[in-house]
Amino acid sequence: MKITINTIAKKKGVEKITSITAYDALFGRIFDGEVDFILVGDSLAHSFGGYHDTLAISFDSMIYHAQAVCRGVRNSLIVGDMSFGSYQDEDMALRNAIRYYKESNVGAVKLEGGCERAGMIKRLVDEGIAVMAHIGLTPQFARGEGGYKIKGKDLKSANKLKEDALAVQEAGAFGVVLEGIKHEVASELTQMLKIPTIGIGSGVECDGQILVWSDAFGFFSEFKPKFVRHFLQGEKLLKDALREYVKAVKDQTFPNDSECY
Repeated sequence: MKITINTIAKKKGVEKITSITAYDALFGRIFDGEVDFILVGDSLAHSFGGYHDTLAISFDSMIYHAQAVCRGVRNSLIVGDMSFGSYQDEDMALRNAIRYYKESNVGAVKLEGGCERAGMIKRLVDEGIAVMAHIGLTPQFARGEGGYKIKGKDLKSANKLKEDALAVQEAGAFGVVLEGIKHEVASELTQMLKIPTIGIGSGVECDGQILVWSDAFGFFSEFKPKFVRHFLQGEKLLKDALREYVKAVKDQTFPNDSECY
């Protein structure tokens, strides 16, 4: 069954929402239908591009990866990240969001920021673009903040998060990612909002959870954030299989007679 933004909205308070990232048709196809939505995340710059953060990825690259994922997905909702520098003002945000819609089959876009993005979110929604908001620890702004900092650790920060959450909801966002937020505050936000909250490093009380697939499945070993659980030892399993292949080639057991034309 095709999942839409309405499907996601109806799950709030009823069933936990699941999400994972994907960047190509192969993994999009594997994840399709297993999770509610797939995020074509700018995290690919960090996890797969070898950069230190998410800022280097271009919007053209995001379109390319969104197109690839869309070719492999039939059922899960696909959300495309607006990359750093692609939504510096409302006109630019609308122009690039329209590109996403026209050049791929994404069902929504995601952008980072709270109160300061409310007008932009409303502009996009008014023009028929579904928007998922992203507040708390916002990776695109981490360099300007001096690093990745957990939010909601004091009353001032918690109140700012509440203002941001209400602002993006009022602007028309159909959901909001809560990243790197103290779980007590994330729980309050989830109870306060009518739209679903999707947590990453923000506790179990959120309406759903999202992880970068290479983190979740143990392929990215350079750094493991506290909130990541390895559901598979992917790097080890792949290396073991690769060594088996190399051994079979060297000892001439591959290819065998049944594997030759």
